[in-house]
Amino acid sequence: MQIGLQIPDFTTPTGPAALGADLATVARVADEQGFDYVAVMDHFFQIGGVGPTEHEMLEAYTTLGYLAAHTTRAQLLTVMTGVVYRYPGILAKTLTTLDVLSGGRAWLGIGAAWNEEESRGLGVPFPPLAERFERLEEALQICLQMWRGDDSPYRGRHYQLDRPLNSPQSLRRPHPPIMVGGGGERKTLRMVAQYADACNLFETPDVAHKLDVLRGHCERLGRPYEEILKTAYYLFNVGPNGERVDETLTDLRRLADLGFQAAIGAVTDVWQVKPLEVIGQRIIPEVASW
Repeated sequence: MQIGLQIPDFTTPTGPAALGADLATVARVADEQGFDYVAVMDHFFQIGGVGPTEHEMLEAYTTLGYLAAHTTRAQLLTVMTGVVYRYPGILAKTLTTLDVLSGGRAWLGIGAAWNEEESRGLGVPFPPLAERFERLEEALQICLQMWRGDDSPYRGRHYQLDRPLNSPQSLRRPHPPIMVGGGGERKTLRMVAQYADACNLFETPDVAHKLDVLRGHCERLGRPYEEILKTAYYLFNVGPNGERVDETLTDLRRLADLGFQAAIGAVTDVWQVKPLEVIGQRIIPEVASW
């Protein structure tokens, strides 16, 4: 099983003046301790489940570029980019840039978006859900076309690109891996089966059913279910000095038994760094063979 760190909260004990140095330390330690992924949210305002709206929030891809310079092996991604936040052609260029500058470590994590408050707050159009799903599918098609090196015009319902040129190309071939987030059974999981390399699901009571639905979409589309990396969002709380390691391992075993191959999520007290070391020394070696 793979382990990934997501950093969702940039309100740190030492404040914005030291945030760059603190963030570099967290990323470096996670990388050295064997975390497979280092991720951020793609939000402009803090979300309610993490803290007050007014808390500090960094722009995702600027942050990932910074993290690329302070890591050498971990894969870099957002969990997840809201499709309405960036034009798809620009998103493909952004991901390609991250991939090239990180030595081929970029992933595209993407979903249909949900945070209307921050979109309205910053003047980003926020169409109805059905349209956001249409835009998500077109964005996936555009990114894949650009990564194929096909610069012929793209004509979609919502996006029209006269020449989707992508130079330089991504280092990762055939393209940076794509993770589509969300558990919508009719649209989201179908897009996972059709376009993505990975899914990302919350551990809800019906998560086993969600995986069954994904398997069904794969069968209908002729896609091997085994090709798709199943990732779960998981909050790591191992305790300040590892007091909850056994409970964490029990949770991760349950996820593995359900069919998940990776757990990605926030680490409690991450700015203290010690929990990252605990996970690296006591969790990652244990789950590596699962």
